[in-house]
Amino acid sequence: MPSEVRLHRIGDRIKEELSELLLFKLNDPRLQGIYITDVLVDRELAYANIYISALEGSERAKDALAGFNSASGFIRRYLAGRVNLRSFPQLRFYWDPTPEQADHVEEILAEIREENES
Repeated sequence: MPSEVRLHRIGDRIKEELSELLLFKLNDPRLQGIYITDVLVDRELAYANIYISALEGSERAKDALAGFNSASGFIRRYLAGRVNLRSFPQLRFYWDPTPEQADHVEEILAEIREENES
């Protein structure tokens, strides 16, 4: 089994290559403006869980996930050619609500600051 450090490095490499793929090679309009927030690879290297988000928020989640799932075979083949692993993990895509939640917390903190200044 690979070490935690190696799993993290593999995840970072997949994230880097997938980000480049999104910018330069994929032309699906459902994937425009989508960014990768995290990639977690399981200990057996069987699955890579890819977390995505968009600036517009969760209203794009359904279309973006459908776009990634329809292109997953192409994406996996591309990544397998770029990331040197004996067998490349299956890709699973998930929506990451963390950026939206962070914005909501920031709004609440800004309201509290305004109330304290008054």
